[in-house]
Amino acid sequence: MGISLAVERPNDTLVSNDGSFAAGFHNVGDNAYIFAVWFAGLNDSVIVWTANRDYPVNGRRSHLTLQTDGNLVLSDAGVSTVWSTNSTNSTVSMSLSDTGNLIVQSIDGLIVWQSFDHPTDTLLPNQPLTRNLKLVSWQNQFDISSGSYSLFFDNDNMLKLLYKGPDVTSIYWPDPWLVSWDAGRSTYNNSCNAVLDESGGFLSSDLFHFFASDRGLGPKRRLTLDYDGNLRLYSLDVTSRRWSVTWQAIVETCKIHGACGPNALCNEIPKGRMCSCPPGFVAIDPSDMLKGCNQTFTVPCPATRNNTKFLKLTQVDFYGYDLNFTARTSRRQCKHACLRSCDCKAAMYREDGTGNCYRKTMLLNGRHSPNSKGGTTMFIKIPRDFNPPKEENKIAGCPPVVERRLSRDYSSKRNQNQTFLRYLLWFVSAFGGVEFTCIAIGWWFFNGGRDKPNAYALHNLSEASLFRRFTYNELKKATGKFDEGNVIGRGGTGVVYKGVLSDKRKAAIKRLEVVQQGEEEFLAEVSMLGRIYHMNLIQMWGFCAQGKHRLLVYEYAEHGSLADHLSSEGLDWEKRFNIALGTARGLAYLHEECLQWVLHLDVKPQNILLDENYQPRVADFGLSKLLDRRVGPIKSFSRVRGTRGYMAPEWIMNRPITSKVDVYSYGIVVLEMVTGKSHQEPERSVPWVWEMISGGVTEAGIEEIMDPDMRSKYDVGKIEKLVKVALLCVDEEMNARPTMAQVVEMLLLHKGETEQ
Repeated sequence: MGISLAVERPNDTLVSNDGSFAAGFHNVGDNAYIFAVWFAGLNDSVIVWTANRDYPVNGRRSHLTLQTDGNLVLSDAGVSTVWSTNSTNSTVSMSLSDTGNLIVQSIDGLIVWQSFDHPTDTLLPNQPLTRNLKLVSWQNQFDISSGSYSLFFDNDNMLKLLYKGPDVTSIYWPDPWLVSWDAGRSTYNNSCNAVLDESGGFLSSDLFHFFASDRGLGPKRRLTLDYDGNLRLYSLDVTSRRWSVTWQAIVETCKIHGACGPNALCNEIPKGRMCSCPPGFVAIDPSDMLKGCNQTFTVPCPATRNNTKFLKLTQVDFYGYDLNFTARTSRRQCKHACLRSCDCKAAMYREDGTGNCYRKTMLLNGRHSPNSKGGTTMFIKIPRDFNPPKEENKIAGCPPVVERRLSRDYSSKRNQNQTFLRYLLWFVSAFGGVEFTCIAIGWWFFNGGRDKPNAYALHNLSEASLFRRFTYNELKKATGKFDEGNVIGRGGTGVVYKGVLSDKRKAAIKRLEVVQQGEEEFLAEVSMLGRIYHMNLIQMWGFCAQGKHRLLVYEYAEHGSLADHLSSEGLDWEKRFNIALGTARGLAYLHEECLQWVLHLDVKPQNILLDENYQPRVADFGLSKLLDRRVGPIKSFSRVRGTRGYMAPEWIMNRPITSKVDVYSYGIVVLEMVTGKSHQEPERSVPWVWEMISGGVTEAGIEEIMDPDMRSKYDVGKIEKLVKVALLCVDEEMNARPTMAQVVEMLLLHKGETEQ
């Protein structure tokens, strides 16, 4: 009784007996904290429950207190109560169970209150989801506050996913056009109960069920409604300590409502989705496609064939919001019916032989479905004299959200019994604060304000994740004053030092030597790079932009670079194959799934780092943008990029620079992994490899080119596949080279896997 945890004391946490979970205050923004439960012992804190997700508290004088009357209370800055359990029992205690359940119980073991009865966005094993409970997603991947998606039992006793947007609300899972039995559900059991068991099985009272792909006891699991609206089951790999998706509700993520905003189209891409505006429409905010697209034309009303025509979009579907529906009609009749109504924005016609026509009042939940059977054709009404551009305005989603700080408001009413002395103290403090501010502004104006951070430019940098801004002195201290003994790498863009941050994390700190950008542009670039996350890309933890200093802070790779292990027997063929596959995955992610088109331009063994499990992490990506920002396919650079020996022929031939330059460099790296030597050595060059296997990629040819130290321990199939892929990648004709996504597919086919 009378237990209190303070936000100022980082060690004020509850830990479960087995060490799996911890509970305490968690920073989610600038001076913004929540009380949460998370998985303990991981590099990234995965939050599974929060008390005050929508009302973060101050970083000073905020407490969680178990009062003597049994009420658990969270106070903001010692002034207002933002959350409480409203429980009453004169003899209670608080504990965190090994299942992740925060419990308030009486002295005789009776549970007075538990967090399992109040889920946020995650269900843990044995935590029930019942009629009056629901999961609610994050606002976006940086904002933990309540988002637009929820999982709940509807009035018909079925488990459903709901999108609640600013203007509309709609069910999107299971497919809303299906009746319950076609969706494999039952509406007759009104108990409304669902639970995930420890072996990865999920069972709901409406007969919905699934199993984890790694079903069985052992892994830690969580069922999370992610910010993108998809319900996913995650399992924790004990070795890598990373989460992997072992089940998801929706494979085609463009079926999720609200994915791209009004008038926008969603396109499926590997491991993600991409938003675009149809011809004649423009993005309201290219950095946030959730806002959708605006049309650039006005349709006459009344509309006739003389003043109006239709823009035809094939294999396109805007779901819902139909003015009316007509069956067994022709395309011409479908368009004519839309033409006659001023409320009809577009007509959708099914090409599957049914002749179904849907006239739309709003263009929402749009998606492009090139592989659908029969498909649909959309006819959008436009003025006859309007000629929309042929190219769509495509905006890739990685992630499809805008990063922003959590907003906080500490305007809660004070206690009505506060004394006059307190008001007087406030007045004096405020007056002194204004005077001090005026003096500070004057000093800043006359004494080098130019070198101070631009607060507006920092607005979009992440404060809710590990990504942060460091001071120059912090990084100077972390690297031992940039001691030469801590240098772990040098390159054309700067020197890399090993450092230890204030929180004891080891980091790789890159000191950039030549940066031509201003501070705002630099901040915009690092903000974009800081939001990129993939298991095969080195993660950026932060940056420094102070005066003339520009530094980048990355996670540290325990086993150094691939270059250090090329001729090492410790790198067996299984590891080498996995390194080739992982590197390809990382590059494919950069090329095809990011918000901005990211080319590496310097793929080489030195930039492929190896973690504690020898998993590859591609480093130094995006630095071409930091040093010389360009947009789209690049016809020329102010200087040649990359490292001699790994550069594609396009650089010398003055041809457009595309993602295929990275493909070429990747092929060279794979050949080096096979031969165990730098390909710049004459006896290990690309022409030499071609000569050795002129009779075909055979076992005899492979033995001629492979690392001599590894000849007794190799897998013929793996090496054959690596050599074939590498030779495709180093084709001198760039259009003949595969994309990195195709490389991933080829390597996965050999392993008998597929990308989900």
